[in-house]
Amino acid sequence: MGSYYYLVAQLPSLIYEQSPPMSSASFLELAGSFMKKKDLELFSQLALDADYTKTTGCGFIDKYRNWEFSMRQNLGVQRAIKLKREAPVETNFRYDAAAAASRAMDETSPLEGELILDKARWYVIDDLAGNDIFTRDYLYSYYLKLLLIERREAFNVDKGFSEYKSLYASILEKHNESKSEKESQGEHA
Repeated sequence: MGSYYYLVAQLPSLIYEQSPPMSSASFLELAGSFMKKKDLELFSQLALDADYTKTTGCGFIDKYRNWEFSMRQNLGVQRAIKLKREAPVETNFRYDAAAAASRAMDETSPLEGELILDKARWYVIDDLAGNDIFTRDYLYSYYLKLLLIERREAFNVDKGFSEYKSLYASILEKHNESKSEKESQGEHA
């Protein structure tokens, strides 16, 4: 694993609450100028919703995928508990995935729940990257953080609420139609 002093020195700091200083695509373009082909190819394995069943051979990426998988399992357990359904039995809890899932499910706003999960992802990415910032793992963590910031930037409260109201109205309309249909069938019986 090589060191990437020159590339890392060019990167602006990332702060979760701020706008991204560059797009993830621009970062990949810059990284392509400095990184070894083998290290560059692993970027294709990095995603916030990666396939958790495959390993990459890269400790950082595989550990992050395991954590993400565990967090999603925990979300499933928390949702099942909340809906009073049978929770999945198989779990692989790592890091603080259970706590993050639990905190997210406690939120009344889906947006706030998503922000809690993204902040948990941010902290896990930091932990997994370690302290040596001139490695490929740091660059992988940088890329994942850019994806998280871009994801947060895409959240639009007004649009989300509008979509929610539209969906809810559609559900109510179908419910009322079904209710009217049942009532009219009852009258004809």
